[in-house]
Amino acid sequence: MSSIADTFRDEAAELLQELEAALLALEETPDETALVDRVFRALHTLKGAGGLAGFDIVAELCHEAETTFEEVRSGEHPLDRELVSLTLAAKDLLRLLIEAEFGGAPVDPARVSRLLTSFRQRLGENYAPAAGSGLLTENAAPGLSTYRIRFRPGPGIFRQGIQPQLLLGELCRLGDAVVGAQLDRVPPLDQLDPEECHVYWDVILTTAEDENAIRDVFIFVEDDCELGVQLIDNDGLLDDAGDYKKLGEILVERGDLPEADLEKFLAEKKRLGETLIAAGVVAGGQIDSALAEQERVQRLRRERQTAETSDSIRVKSERLDKLVNLIGELVTVQARLSQLANGREDAALLAVSEEVERLTWELRDQVLTIRMLPIGSTFSRFKRLVRDLGDELGKDVMLFTEGGETELDKTVIERLGAPLVHLIRNSIDHGIERPEERRAAGKPAKGRITLAAEHSGANVLISVADDGMGLDRDKIRAKAIERGLLAPQAELLDREILNLIFLPGFSTAEQVSSVSGRGVGMDVVRQAIESLRGSVEVSSEPGRGTRFTLKLPLTLAIIEGLLVDVGRERFILPLADVEECIALTQADAAAAHGRNLVNVRGELVPYVPLRETFSLPGERPAIEQIVIARLDAGRVGFVVDRVVGEHQTVIKNLGRFYQGVSGVSGATILGDGHVALILDLPQLAAQAEQRELLACR
Repeated sequence: MSSIADTFRDEAAELLQELEAALLALEETPDETALVDRVFRALHTLKGAGGLAGFDIVAELCHEAETTFEEVRSGEHPLDRELVSLTLAAKDLLRLLIEAEFGGAPVDPARVSRLLTSFRQRLGENYAPAAGSGLLTENAAPGLSTYRIRFRPGPGIFRQGIQPQLLLGELCRLGDAVVGAQLDRVPPLDQLDPEECHVYWDVILTTAEDENAIRDVFIFVEDDCELGVQLIDNDGLLDDAGDYKKLGEILVERGDLPEADLEKFLAEKKRLGETLIAAGVVAGGQIDSALAEQERVQRLRRERQTAETSDSIRVKSERLDKLVNLIGELVTVQARLSQLANGREDAALLAVSEEVERLTWELRDQVLTIRMLPIGSTFSRFKRLVRDLGDELGKDVMLFTEGGETELDKTVIERLGAPLVHLIRNSIDHGIERPEERRAAGKPAKGRITLAAEHSGANVLISVADDGMGLDRDKIRAKAIERGLLAPQAELLDREILNLIFLPGFSTAEQVSSVSGRGVGMDVVRQAIESLRGSVEVSSEPGRGTRFTLKLPLTLAIIEGLLVDVGRERFILPLADVEECIALTQADAAAAHGRNLVNVRGELVPYVPLRETFSLPGERPAIEQIVIARLDAGRVGFVVDRVVGEHQTVIKNLGRFYQGVSGVSGATILGDGHVALILDLPQLAAQAEQRELLACR
């Protein structure tokens, strides 16, 4: 495919996402005209770009949808749920049509024809076929255009009951406007007729509308006024080279100054504006309006040039991933260089090593920042899921989002989609009641699901909360016993009962449906979050709702770790989980009477001996170290021989033969070339707890 087509593919993905977000927001607030404009602009830009790239079917379909929303804007066509659904279906079809051009599955032409017919039937007598190939014309420039408007109403406009200020107010609502009243035709007071209009106005308007929309404002007074509308700037399709026109040129173009007079006054080599006002050739208001036009266009062009040169560039994600891998290798080499420099008495080598370390850390931080993306783009796509699933299940539910500006690593965001889909589907199916049930319980008929994100240290907390019926503990326990997942005599804490829903094969659904009932959804959520080195916990209040909280690391590429020794092996513990390190003597261990507990300032903290956990040979030192971590289950200690210190840890995935190893999340290469395993502390704590339970039976 050509570079134009490749560029269109990237732009179309963003435009389709913007279209869907605007449509869903419009359905919630149908009276919001700004949202109608967002839908129209997305369709219009997609139509023009599609025609330019040779995607004629895309351009034609966008044209039909755009024409319908043009009538919605003008008030000639009602906005209803059916139109929103039809346009959402068009958005889905547009995505498939574009993918088909890049090797995706072909689209049935009959499907396109049916959708085009649906739009044309809604237009009825107002239907007008698309003209040409959808290429942009000068009067249909993308983005914003700036117009010079002169409105000179007839003297008798007041007698017709028309107020010019209302027309100007409607004009200003089309965009960003500067309005200047011209008073040079106001007669002396003794000759003034208060029933006649002697004022006229100059307006500089920057808008996404075209000239026809501007003239429509004055449609009822067009025959009784002088109206001039001239395009002076439109996102660079007009000549952007150099500065904008000089003051004299603007006055001549407006008809306020004869060209011969301009040349005469320019010959005096004085400030033109002051000279013209002093000579009485041009009024001060006309000078002010011309200067406002000059300043507006120059500012727009400066901003546009800055945006084009320094705002952003598109980079393929594969190149970014390659860059991150190279940075990871650089961090490893830098650690080795530092180790070598510290082992030699060479001040010059040590200075170079420290400088390389500083530059490497700064480069690492900058590259990781590039990978960080706001999670709001992921949140917005779930509004469509909630809408469609609510319709399927006969439930009235709305999605609210918070913290969309929270940034997270690109890789984490990409792998977060499936777990969030399962959680939202679970909330709608099992949590939110039907409208009549909610009214009977004293709740609003419309259910509410809240998707929120916030930073918490080196992690991000993402929550999915609903205001539904909550989780039934007795039903969960009964189902777990029925499916053989829990012994009838087992005694569980409230938290442990709720966590049963994450077991493989568990489901409280009475029958299998397209949404739930197979007992795999929540297990998939837990496995996916744990594969991201995160955790998930659930809380619920009967009759009030349920909340799932996902705790995820900011990045999967590099972490701050704590390097420890156990025998001849070295391990990395994620520093974000570590609270403190304390000593463990043989006397302390003996005082616990064989139980893995240690007294930390009056609090009994359980600990996991890593030597026994991994069956490592060698004698235990007389004084061991306990690294105490704060996990979801509380404070847990991990016993090691020696704490080496903090370590910049580049995470390497384990080979497929070792991916099933429990308690290990990855590996890293140390500065001396040795491999250290990165420990999964929550998993190790859970295994130790399970062994304790088994030992007690």
